[in-house]
This record gives sequence, C-alpha cells and structure tokens, in this order.
Amino acid sequence: MEEPIIRRSLALHAPLRRTPYVMLRRMLEQVTPETPPDGPEGPVARLERRLAGLLGTDAALFFPSGTMAQQTALRVHAERRGRRGFAAHPHSHLDVWEQQGYNAVHGLWRHRLGDPHELLTAADLRAVGEPLAAVVWELPQRDLGGLLPTWDELNEQVAVARESGAAAHLDGARIFEAQTYYRRPLDEIAGLFDSVYVSLYKSIQGVRGAVLAGDEAFLAEAGVWRQRLGGGIRDAWPLAIAAEAGLDDLLERMPAFRDHAVAIAAAVTADGVATVVPDPPLTPLFHLHLAAPRAAVERAGAELLAERGVQLYLRVRSASDPSRCAFEITVGENAMGFEPAEVVELLHDLMKRATSA
Repeated sequence: MEEPIIRRSLALHAPLRRTPYVMLRRMLEQVTPETPPDGPEGPVARLERRLAGLLGTDAALFFPSGTMAQQTALRVHAERRGRRGFAAHPHSHLDVWEQQGYNAVHGLWRHRLGDPHELLTAADLRAVGEPLAAVVWELPQRDLGGLLPTWDELNEQVAVARESGAAAHLDGARIFEAQTYYRRPLDEIAGLFDSVYVSLYKSIQGVRGAVLAGDEAFLAEAGVWRQRLGGGIRDAWPLAIAAEAGLDDLLERMPAFRDHAVAIAAAVTADGVATVVPDPPLTPLFHLHLAAPRAAVERAGAELLAERGVQLYLRVRSASDPSRCAFEITVGENAMGFEPAEVVELLHDLMKRATSA
C-alpha cells in the first residue's frame, strides 16, 4: 500500500523539514571548506563550548544519544555518593521510554516520586525514606502536557534534594521550551542543577545527539563512562552541525512558538471541540484531549492525511477512560503554518470522522 504524502503537519518532528536534502542544505550553511571534522576547532567542540556558554557551566560533553547522556549522569552521581537509588516522576523519560537502562546497564533503581498525573512536590521528596544519589526533574514534564513547577517550587524542591545529599539532575531535553515559561536566562535555570542534559534534536530540530553539561570534574568522569558505553565516537560532526543550525534558526523563535501555542489552545477551548492541558499552555507544548476512542481517532487521522495531506499528530495517547484519548502538539516551524481557526476546523473534521458509524 502506498504511503500517504504529508503536505502539512502540526507535528514538530514530521518528516517535512527532516529529509536528508533539507537537513544537508541547512548544515552546509554552518561550514566552510576549511571546517575540520574533529579537534578543538571542529563542529563538536564548537557546539560543546557554545552550549556550555548558554547554560553557564564549566563545560559540556557531546553524546550520541540522550539515553546514554542521562544514564551516564546518574552513574557518576551514584558512584560519587556510594548510593544506587535515584528519584524521578512516574512519567520520567528514563523509565517510560528507555526500558529501564539505568537498572539493566548500571544496577541503579528508581523511586517513583509523586502522583503519576501531577507534578512532584517538595513533600514527595521529603517522604523518600532512603538516601538518594540524585533526583531528576524533567522540565517541562512532557507526558503531563508540558507542566512545570513554579520557579519558587522548583528552588524549594532542589533545596530539599540537596539537604539529603542527593545531586540535582535536569532532564532538560526541552530546556529551551521551558525557558519560555520561566522567562529567566538559561544559565539561571541550569544553575540550579549539578548536571544538565540537553537534546540536540527535540526543540532545536537537529538530527540526533545530546549534550551533558556540568563542572569539569563531573564531565571528566562522564567522559570515562561515555567511552565505556561506546559513545566516544569520532566524526560526529554531522550531528553537531545540524544542532548549531537549529540554535541559529530556532532559539530566538521559542517565545513566538509559545504564543502561537497559546493562541491555538484558546481557539480550541473557545470552540469546545476538544479540551486543552494545560490551559493555557505554559510552553510551546500542550495536549489536546478528545471525546473519542484512540482507535477511532487513529483511523480518522489516517483518513484525513490520505484525503487532505494534513498530519495532525505522530501518536495518539490512550486514556484511563477508553472513550477518550489525547495527542500532543508542540509548536515549531510546522505548526506555525496553521492559523488557530484552521486547527479548530481540522479537529471538527477529525472528530466527525472518528464519531461516524
């Protein structure tokens, strides 16, 4: 069966702007004929220095994946403290999407911290009965629709963790989006934490890869584990160049992406075709909740794509109520091409198809 052609998409990581041709054209703008592949003036080292400067850390270290970067951070914190447990929200990416690699590879274990449907609290941290190696914060909390604690709440939580001797680690895959809520310099946000992971392909639309930032002693230890895990690769320059293109093109547009997310959410809420979580969005990321079963919405979305060439989502999420479902919208370059009223019209089309016999 022939694959439908995606002409437009609300989804951040739709293939429209991620084909090899498009990505390579963007990357070529970042280099000259004299750009070396490696070394202190190569793209990877240049990117590491740039992100360390943005985050206000001593240094930053490139990793080929965020999974490896975060496992490395937790392993170093655990080795330093002689503790094997860490705490994270039940919807932590480390657990939901990475098949518990922290345990299978490193022998660490996780405390499920707080209610699965709410942000963690300082009280949740105080209730942990075991000394921890680290506490992980994901900002924003993707599986909760992009929720974040307030700045004061975050500071209190980090202080509670440090009182017990635990390190504070930031899953900052989307730290650039989180900044649109906190409206503070990146180095002030990152400065709360002992280590910070940043994705090179989520917000800034690179190819793949990640950076782990912290002080020089921490990153020296992290570099050993990166090598042990097979991440000390040469010729990683394509990943670094793509990330630099994203930093140049997209970083300053994050506030506009958030404003557009708020406008789309307001139009949807005013119409009533769906509900929005959170309402209003705190960042460019939010969830749309629909009064239809997941399978019906998946079928309707496939029909809409085949007939109109419009993709509304990458994945539909089930709900505890089987008559409902949800999907994520992260506003980036793709979603900026949709006016709020058009999103509402598309949702009506989707729901008509999903609820028809």
